[in-house]
Amino acid sequence: MNLSDLEKVAHGIVAKGKGLLAADESSSTIKKRFDGINLTSTEEHRRTYRDMLLTAPGAQQWVSGVILYDETIRQKTAKGVNFADHLNSIGVIPGIKVDLGAKPLAGFPGETITEGLDGLRERLQEYYKLGARFAKWRAVIDIAKDIPTAYAIEANAQALARYAALCQEQQIVPIVEPEVLMDGDHSIERCEAVTNETLEVVFDQLYKQRIYLEGMILKPNMVISGKKAANRAGPEQVAQATIRCLKRHVPSAVPGIAFLSGGQASQEATLHLSLMNRIGGLPWALTFSYGRALQDGALKSWGGTAAGFELGQQEFLKRARLNGLASTGGYTADLENKAA
Repeated sequence: MNLSDLEKVAHGIVAKGKGLLAADESSSTIKKRFDGINLTSTEEHRRTYRDMLLTAPGAQQWVSGVILYDETIRQKTAKGVNFADHLNSIGVIPGIKVDLGAKPLAGFPGETITEGLDGLRERLQEYYKLGARFAKWRAVIDIAKDIPTAYAIEANAQALARYAALCQEQQIVPIVEPEVLMDGDHSIERCEAVTNETLEVVFDQLYKQRIYLEGMILKPNMVISGKKAANRAGPEQVAQATIRCLKRHVPSAVPGIAFLSGGQASQEATLHLSLMNRIGGLPWALTFSYGRALQDGALKSWGGTAAGFELGQQEFLKRARLNGLASTGGYTADLENKAA
């Protein structure tokens, strides 16, 4: 294992003013997105959509890397260049989603365990040959009346650390994603308590399984009220609670934290990131690893038509630029209209 190479890629992912595009939606998720614009989810439509995002001119100014799906890393741009090769050619790091999704955790109603460890070493070897230099694995922690249980958190943390160890063995930087969901009606205080517990257990497992912290990235949820909560906490409160939680549990050896948007509206996710970066004095870089919050507007502007291709790219570039600004604390809500 070459530790300095892992470190170099990890620092590249959280380079100043840049973040990640999560373009790794599973086939079922992208079908739902396409349903929203009345487009059939065919392989060619998926390829064209990813092509629009990945070839948007100048995106490398704000995008450091892209998380690809298994299908996408094997596809090509309209000009016949493999997507991973295209990304490399513009200085963007190709990555890959390697988990096989969250499945019900037997004996624990309402809780899930992420699958995909079987055969992962061999899959990582293939993905490395295909150009991937980082990977992503998502664990899902839900909040409801009697959950999460301590066991569900521990089981998911253990799987995350096993995945991370296999990645580093194969010279691939692991993005460790323990997502405490914002579905439900819980308060921000409840989210903070669960996120505290989750991160404590995750880092305990990462230590036990000898993960090289300098060669990984954390992709956590923000500490935020549930979507259905009656009185949702304001942006400043979200920023303060999230930083407080991270300072308690994330070692300064970790190069960076790339937040998931987790169902937040695009502008909401951008504002929260900017407010956190304004707090300052943080030991790690704070940036974005957004899927929907980077793509929503682009998807609607594209609409599945050749005529909408450039419009979709413009919308994607706008959001990428605004999130790039947020990753250094330079975003304000009034920039939305100026960018338009």
